[in-house]
Amino acid sequence: MFVDEVEIRVEAGKGGDGCVSFRREKYVPRGGPDGGDGGSGGSVIVLAQQGVDSLTALAHRKHWTAKSGHLGRGANCHGASADDLVIRVPPGTVVMDAERGHVLKDLAGGGDRVTVARGGKGGKGNTRFKSATNQAPRQSTPGDPGEVRMVRLELKVIAEVGLVGKPNAGKSTLLSRLSRARPEIAAYPFTTKHPNLGRVQIDRDRSFIMADIPGLIEGAHAGAGLGHEFLRHVERAGILVHLVEPEPADGSEPLSNYRAIREELHKHDQSLGRRPEIVAVTKADLPAGETVQQELADALDREVLLISAVTGQGLNTLVGAIAGALDGTNSDTW
Repeated sequence: MFVDEVEIRVEAGKGGDGCVSFRREKYVPRGGPDGGDGGSGGSVIVLAQQGVDSLTALAHRKHWTAKSGHLGRGANCHGASADDLVIRVPPGTVVMDAERGHVLKDLAGGGDRVTVARGGKGGKGNTRFKSATNQAPRQSTPGDPGEVRMVRLELKVIAEVGLVGKPNAGKSTLLSRLSRARPEIAAYPFTTKHPNLGRVQIDRDRSFIMADIPGLIEGAHAGAGLGHEFLRHVERAGILVHLVEPEPADGSEPLSNYRAIREELHKHDQSLGRRPEIVAVTKADLPAGETVQQELADALDREVLLISAVTGQGLNTLVGAIAGALDGTNSDTW
């Protein structure tokens, strides 16, 4: 199961209490205070780790509590501090305070981390209160409580290239043809329920990550369909590959479909409207393929590719265009 959004409660550990103790030895009649401090409670840390690709583990555990620090002891023995509790998430996870709504940190890369709840400090033992006028202190302090916070985690997949388009435009099929990804594919819309990632090899030394963003519909920016659950995954993509189906099953116009998706991207985030884009008509084996390609090229006043993930037509050209866009060598073309 792919989970890309979850809300959890985190609680850091309490600090250990300070100790009240006095030195008791046979030949030391006035040993004085020797109570040690308590140890610090464990903090809760969210860590982005390579190899983790979903928030599924967090969906089944809503409460995360770090251990408390140990109590102080006599003979000036300080209590041990508790280990931090580390929650591992995929790179690309945005960590937010669920109650206040602000972003704590965007864990964009592997190894990025943020402390979401700090452990309480240990209490002071009675040794700390010894003075010239108070040589036998009997006071100590309790450990501080750990922080408690509701945390919201949102995963935005990290890919250089994002595939966008109407449902059933051929995004999953294209991804499976260009990479080793094996998304679920069927001959009806909304087959893809979550983003799929695949690595596309350009040549021996170069490759890029491509994300198949599930089909968008009109009104997605306002929450229609799965709305933001789809759109947020395209925010990190540096290049968009917009796939247009030449003969939509619902009888809609390909050019209208293209403009509808562009409008949804722009309304969700204006920067998406300025993102480099490669337009390709899919299913080139259909009779209307070349006609729709020419219509789009005339309407957009730029080159539009014609591809087929089934026959392989135009796929090398598409990968070459993406490679050029990534290198910045054909930014004026697309």
